[in-house]
Amino acid sequence: MIQLRYGNTNTFYIPGRTGGLLVDTDYAGTLTGFFKAIKQAGISIKDITYVFATHYHPDHCGLVGQLRSLGVGLLIADVQLPFVHFADGIFEKDGINDYIAVNEQAADIIALSESREFLKGLGIKGELIHTPSHSEDSVSLILDDGCCFVGDTEPYEYLSAYEDNTALKNDWERILSYDPSHICYAHANDKIIKGEKP
Repeated sequence: MIQLRYGNTNTFYIPGRTGGLLVDTDYAGTLTGFFKAIKQAGISIKDITYVFATHYHPDHCGLVGQLRSLGVGLLIADVQLPFVHFADGIFEKDGINDYIAVNEQAADIIALSESREFLKGLGIKGELIHTPSHSEDSVSLILDDGCCFVGDTEPYEYLSAYEDNTALKNDWERILSYDPSHICYAHANDKIIKGEKP
């Protein structure tokens, strides 16, 4: 796993045996920074087989359309389909001219139950799970090696700050059921879990 930072959102590149997966992008208008970041990391655009947004807020999907125009495939979980154009109006209001809206017609849309088999085709062992406490379209990637990419799911340490946040509690119970060793957040620092569930 390679972490890329070229704006406010952590982007992660996961190399597979037969293809590579990019998890999240930053805001629209950061493509130049993205290219500098992948060059520094020794990654070529041709190494990225698919891009996957953990959810379709503007700071996670801003470059998806541009990457598609450069030949990168797009992976969308079926639970995300109603939300893929959530950011369009935001970018239009911000006057970002180089934003390209997501074309879901040209994407690979899969059910979460099919995600393990799909990722296996890239040589990546893991699966996608629905973690909707942040937004209804939020999906986390859980790898068999213990790395979990949770997007904007609030850190589990925050649970004690809520009197009642059942959705966040349920998300973390599901994530932790995979016995992760490494939690990768989109904005917070990574968290290493050593041997014990928090």
